[in-house]
Amino acid sequence: MDDNRLSEFLRARRALVRPEDHGMPPGARRTPGLRREEVAVLAGVSTDYYVRLEQGRERNPSSQVLRALAAALLLKDEEAAYLRAMVDPPPSPRPRSTREYAGPQLASLLDAWADTPALVYGRYLDLLAVNPLGEALFSWLGCENSLITAMFLNPAARDFYRDWAMVAQGCVAALRAANPAPDDQGLRELVGELCVCSDDFARMWARHEVRAKTASAKRFRHPLAGDLTLDFETFSVNSAPGQHLVVYRAEPGSAAERSLTLLGDLTLTDSRNEGHIPHEHL
Repeated sequence: MDDNRLSEFLRARRALVRPEDHGMPPGARRTPGLRREEVAVLAGVSTDYYVRLEQGRERNPSSQVLRALAAALLLKDEEAAYLRAMVDPPPSPRPRSTREYAGPQLASLLDAWADTPALVYGRYLDLLAVNPLGEALFSWLGCENSLITAMFLNPAARDFYRDWAMVAQGCVAALRAANPAPDDQGLRELVGELCVCSDDFARMWARHEVRAKTASAKRFRHPLAGDLTLDFETFSVNSAPGQHLVVYRAEPGSAAERSLTLLGDLTLTDSRNEGHIPHEHL
């Protein structure tokens, strides 16, 4: 187990819990969040034991202690699972140098949805497949396949996502949720590169948020379609663990639906004039 990883997680999550979340008076505090002794009391362990956990001197907390800590830190189910995985990690995944691919049946399914932007991404948020309308919606990516890299290193992302900070934090949390193994060399390399190149990524990664993408809405500003809001749903690909399918839709009768229709018409026209180039390189 990576001692620093557990201690960093505990410190970061402790700072996010307010005393009033547990019915305690806030009082005068020099730092945000709970005090160490407060977490210890809430979890039913000694302060000395909890301090050893945060300092990395205690390496093997029991399942009972982990459940108590999850409750004290108000962790959601996937965050608690991530905490357990740091103590009892899953088998190491394949190296990031081994490329992921979307299955041909899944890629064909995407292409059949002519009126719905859809894409598939992998464990490291690499874009593995995208249908023509999805390609048109995310045209700002250019030839970049890494969604997380483009999010922080491509200035166009901040124009495209009208709520960039919220979307970016969601991507960081999803990256952590998808990669619980502490000795994942591919994740280490990706995170190291982004921490060096982006202060925003380094700050968000340090929050230790763990949250898989599910369903919500995103507000976009597209150079051709203008401002539009799309709902999306995320599905796990059972045939390829770690891959996710994302499908976007506009509210029927909305301005966003008309914008998507316009974007689809433009995409169809361009493909007829120039020939559509499938994402076989992804």
